[in-house]
Amino acid sequence: MKKLLVVLIVGLMNVSTMNVAQAEEFALDTEGTHVFIQFKVKHLGYSWLYGRFNKFTGNFSYDETNPTAAKVSIEIDTNSVDSNHVKRDKHIRDDDFLNVKEFPKATFVSTSFEEVGEGKAILKGDFTLHGITKNIMIDVEHVGHGRDPWGGYRRGLYGTTSIKPAEYGVKGMEKLGPHSAELFLEFSLEGIRQGGPQKI
Repeated sequence: MKKLLVVLIVGLMNVSTMNVAQAEEFALDTEGTHVFIQFKVKHLGYSWLYGRFNKFTGNFSYDETNPTAAKVSIEIDTNSVDSNHVKRDKHIRDDDFLNVKEFPKATFVSTSFEEVGEGKAILKGDFTLHGITKNIMIDVEHVGHGRDPWGGYRRGLYGTTSIKPAEYGVKGMEKLGPHSAELFLEFSLEGIRQGGPQKI
């Protein structure tokens, strides 16, 4: 009986090791500028204001045999906000909005990943902005994966979600009116599998 128990335990350990070994780790290709974190918000209810963050780092892992084990981690430099308007960007960085001096980083760390079919998935995780952390849900689409022309292997994910900045202590949105209460975020992530060439 003891021998059988030992065999079962060893077998489970081997299976666990196999699953870990199959997980692919990807670093975001920020150097090649093949990743984007963008946002849009209604301006007074009359038009859309678009912007992006120019500096961020991150990585993700994915195992086709065990998708629920996928993980995503992103760190955003809030000072890199860019709405294509210098004066407005300065205002966004101040105390009314991002307060980048006190909160120079925004982060996302995944807590779960669920495939829902047809190349789509639901990603949940802890999003920290303005010093406040909340669990959010991101709708994910598998863009594609495979070899690149330079000997590397890439995988792309696209995600969308929305947040209410006031819930993170960002009060400046109130000045733009009730139509601006919701901020829409868009993530386009291309990762290079670790262990291969890192540059194009």
